Amino acid sequence: MEQVGTLRTGTKSDKWMDFTARQFVAPSAPGFVWNARVSLPLGAHLRVLDSYVSGQGGGSVSLLSAIRVSSASNEPELNSGALHRYLAESVWYPAALLPRRGLSWTPKDDRSAVATLTDQGIEVSLEFRFNDADEVIAIYSPGRYGRFDGEYRKVAWEGRFSDYRQTGGYSIPWRGEVGWYDGGTLHLVWEGEIKSIHFQRGQ
Repeated sequence: MEQVGTLRTGTKSDKWMDFTARQFVAPSAPGFVWNARVSLPLGAHLRVLDSYVSGQGGGSVSLLSAIRVSSASNEPELNSGALHRYLAESVWYPAALLPRRGLSWTPKDDRSAVATLTDQGIEVSLEFRFNDADEVIAIYSPGRYGRFDGEYRKVAWEGRFSDYRQTGGYSIPWRGEVGWYDGGTLHLVWEGEIKSIHFQRGQ
């Protein structure tokens, strides 16, 4: 999957930065690797790698793809947050949302249901919200782990999706935005769109 968009480092930052990214996903694992290039002034850039592999979340930031600025891996809060992200982004690989061992659904009302995913001893839940066309228009967690002011905290988190298109036999959203709640207000930190996506079945 190839993406383009803008992001910022936190809800208190006024600086939005353009990015391009490639993401590889293994729905049966589950797992993902997100490899992004974030533009900086004067032609510089940051390389951002986020992942969830074999039950372990990971993240690193490098200046000019060479100088390591920060990194973290296999911390309980990071692992949980990464699995939350994987589940939310399943709208882009919807076969992963089919009920199976480790994934269950609980109806909430006519237009929402809660998906619970368990992997490697980690359990996360997300509320999926649907429109009248049965498309996922939003996901919500009352508490997803994020890093704020140098420490992990559980904060309400929401993603919104739009511009559904038929692609590779699936109906998926080509636009999305994600943010954290503060004082009851959603503050976006990521806005992006899909430029291309390729499915390999039977892998």
